[in-house]
Amino acid sequence: MLVLVAVLTALGLWQVERRAWKLDLIARVEARVEAEPAAPPSPEAWSTSSPAEAEYRNVRLEGRFESVRPALVQAVTERGGGDWVLAPFRTREGFAVLVNRGFVPVGTSAEAIAPPPEGDTTVTGLLRLTEPEGGFLQSNDPAADRWYSRDVAAIGASRGVSGLAPYFVDARTGAEGVPSGSAAVRPVGGLTVLRFPNNHLVYALTWFGMAALALVGLVLVLRSDRRTASEPPA
Repeated sequence: MLVLVAVLTALGLWQVERRAWKLDLIARVEARVEAEPAAPPSPEAWSTSSPAEAEYRNVRLEGRFESVRPALVQAVTERGGGDWVLAPFRTREGFAVLVNRGFVPVGTSAEAIAPPPEGDTTVTGLLRLTEPEGGFLQSNDPAADRWYSRDVAAIGASRGVSGLAPYFVDARTGAEGVPSGSAAVRPVGGLTVLRFPNNHLVYALTWFGMAALALVGLVLVLRSDRRTASEPPA
């Protein structure tokens, strides 16, 4: 019983530590999102900086979209199911970044999507980490051009993009520069989910409560044993 109390208490303390980490993460992300857009990490910083330090940073890309077919990645959003539209963007510095131009409904073909702006343009958005291999129980299939996660390296390789950054950027807006009245589907940007579940306090109280119950049970057992030992034999 004492071992059980110790284990339950340790689990409660672990949840307290996780709660502190989660609150710090939320505060850092909120600060990054609200900050003025900055230049994205350069190739020199890719191997030296921690990915966690860059995720959700508000960045500004200057350059132009490359003329290649976008990758459609399965998505579930507040607008329902559909696809993310990922297109390679060549920066003025020479390296490329996959840009998530936004969301399109289920069944939208690449040909039906409004093209990105031509020529030099600026894209602002949130830096996101690559999502390798695929989604839950569904692996990416580059040969069939079927994507379930935003795997930067695999998508870049399938499109023949060189000098690709190991992250992608969620654009804040969709397709700019499309003539009004166009029948093309405009990707809807700005749908990055920034909600982080924080139930660690509930979990901590649960573990501490179970530890307290186990301790009470131990005390009751010890008292019962003492009473039994003090009673004269029949």
